[in-house]
Amino acid sequence: MKLKVKKIATAAALLMSTVVLASCGFGHSSSKNYSTTGSGNGNYQGVIQNGRYKTSKARGINVAQNDNPYNQKSFESGLTQVSKRVFSPKSYIFQEGQYLNTNTLQSWLGRKSKKNPNGLNPVRGKKSDPNPEYIQQIEEQDYMTDSGRSMKLKGIVIGVGINSEYNYQKKTDGPSFTKNISKDEMRQQGEIAAQKILTRLRHTKGVGDVPIVIALYKQAPDDSLVGGSYFAYSRNNGNKISSWTNLHYKTVVLPKASATNSRTSADSQDNDNFSNFKSQIQSFFPNLSGVTAQAQYNNGQLAGMHITVTTQFYSQTEITSFTQYIARAAKRYLPSGIPIDIRIQADSEMQAIVYRDSGSNTFHTHILDSY
Repeated sequence: MKLKVKKIATAAALLMSTVVLASCGFGHSSSKNYSTTGSGNGNYQGVIQNGRYKTSKARGINVAQNDNPYNQKSFESGLTQVSKRVFSPKSYIFQEGQYLNTNTLQSWLGRKSKKNPNGLNPVRGKKSDPNPEYIQQIEEQDYMTDSGRSMKLKGIVIGVGINSEYNYQKKTDGPSFTKNISKDEMRQQGEIAAQKILTRLRHTKGVGDVPIVIALYKQAPDDSLVGGSYFAYSRNNGNKISSWTNLHYKTVVLPKASATNSRTSADSQDNDNFSNFKSQIQSFFPNLSGVTAQAQYNNGQLAGMHITVTTQFYSQTEITSFTQYIARAAKRYLPSGIPIDIRIQADSEMQAIVYRDSGSNTFHTHILDSY
């Protein structure tokens, strides 16, 4: 009987110790309700919370603000490049904006009025000669570190998109008019808006005294075949804009028209290289509808190219052969050392992609086949 009682006591002790170990050993990891997407090629990790990607509190607002889809893409990708200058992907985790929601940004992007005192754009003024709407879009990016059981905010980056021209109508259903906004006026209005945004963010719950970076972006016109570019940013630890760092990005369409002015020797060489590439693939394959490129320059040096080739295919083997030939022609004619992607499409549907990473000499291909 004593032996039986002893066995029961031993089993109970083992069970209790297991419960204690479980609460100590597994409780820490189970309380961590977030993870990250992982990173690669110099990109940021993103935040996954409760098994879902953590989306922006103002998700989708910039889509409605842009008539030129290139502006939105350039605005967002360019802002990430600015962020990398301050918050290294090796040390920080990217999180979609959580402090500026849709209602806040809609208010800020509106005109200032009695009903909307927080509007960053001026009152309309005369209908026949209205004041421009300068501030077109705003984007928030948050940068975090892993503090064990939770994420800790370490910095905020704000992009401010400023119009380079303003389109308006003097009367309903009347003709459209355009006001060009000078570089000086665009910068002045951007800096005024930046100071107001910084002050308001500092009073937002949870922001505290983390560094706030504000970057100014020049919007491309609605009919442009490329997006705009960032021209300045400011890193701030306090309530006032400290100073501005100028950026020298430029995006152009290739091939350029022969009458295009202000072309440097580097521009001309890049344009000639692309024109040779275009001629080569046009002579190889019939039915090419178009071959164009978006080329980005940083401080006058070519930094990357996005190329689109549009044609009509009649078989999968045509796609395969054409893609292989493009990879060969790209290596021969296009500049070395920069990232390049070539999208091969038919009827607006991508069929294949040819790409090369920065610093590499090898082009890779991927054909979007079907089973």
